[in-house]
Amino acid sequence: MAQAKIGVIGGSGLYQMEALQDVEEVTLETPFGNPSDAFIIGTLEGTRVAFLARHGRNHHLLPTELPFRANLHAMKQLGVEYIISASAVGSLKEEVNPLDMVIPDQFIDRTRNRINTFFGDGIVAHVGFADPVCEKLGDILYDSIAALQLEEVTPHRGGSYVCIEGPAFSTKAESHLYRSWGATVVGMTNVPEAKLAREAEIAYSTIALVTDYDCWHEDHDSVSVEMVIEYLKKNAVNAQKVIQEAVRRIKENPPQSEAHSALKYAILTPFHQVPAETKQKLNVFLQKYL
Repeated sequence: MAQAKIGVIGGSGLYQMEALQDVEEVTLETPFGNPSDAFIIGTLEGTRVAFLARHGRNHHLLPTELPFRANLHAMKQLGVEYIISASAVGSLKEEVNPLDMVIPDQFIDRTRNRINTFFGDGIVAHVGFADPVCEKLGDILYDSIAALQLEEVTPHRGGSYVCIEGPAFSTKAESHLYRSWGATVVGMTNVPEAKLAREAEIAYSTIALVTDYDCWHEDHDSVSVEMVIEYLKKNAVNAQKVIQEAVRRIKENPPQSEAHSALKYAILTPFHQVPAETKQKLNVFLQKYL
C-alpha cells in the first residue's frame, strides 16, 4: 500500500494541492465506512504527502455528514504521523481580519450529532485532550506563515476554535456568546477530527483560514455565501504555499509529539477481554500495544 508520513486535510475551497508531483490516487476502505473521497498521494518537498478533500472534491458533504472516523482511520492506514488541517472559519475578534490565518491551540465543542471516538464495542479508552493540538506542529505552521510574509495575511498563534454543528452559520446571539467566552474563530469541522487524530496517535494542527467576521460585527454585513467564496479562493492559494513550507520544515526536522503515544496509558480494558471483532476493527491503532 502507498505510504505517506504527512497528511493534509483540505477544507472549504481547498480541494487539491497543485504542487504535488508523482501523484497517485488511492481509494481506501475502513471499518467505519468510506472516507470523504479518494486520497491523492504525491511528492511535496521531497516527501510523500496524502491529501484528502474533507468535503469531497466536489464539496458534496455537509459538516455533519463528514465521515470523520473513516478519514482518520484511512490516514493511519497510510502511515500518516502528522496532519495539517486547513479549515475555513469566521473571526470572533476585531484584530483577526478576513484572509488572516489562525493557528488555534484550543477547541470548544458545540456539535451535537457526531460520533467522536473510535472506541466502544467492548473497549474503553480515555485519551488526554487538555491540549488538543500538537504544539510543535502548530509552531511549524505559524513559523511557515510568518516566513512567507503573504500579502494581506497576518498570522495569529493560539486562541480557541468554536466548532458548531452547522450547516447554518451562527445567530447573532450565538456569535456574541462565543465572543464573551473569549474565543477567536468559529468553524464547523475540526471536532471531532482533532479528537480522533489524538486517538489515532497522529499529531494534529490546523490552519484556520478566516473568511469573514461571522455576524457579530456591526460594521460588516452578516455572512453571505458570496463573500465567503471570494475569500475562500484567496485563502486556498495562500494555504497551499503555507502547507508546502510546513512540509519542508517537518521533513527537515520531524517533531516528536506527545500525540504519538496518546494511547499508552489511555486504554482501560484488558486486551484479553476485548472482543476479537473490535480488536480487528481497531488493529491499525492497537497493534503496537497488543
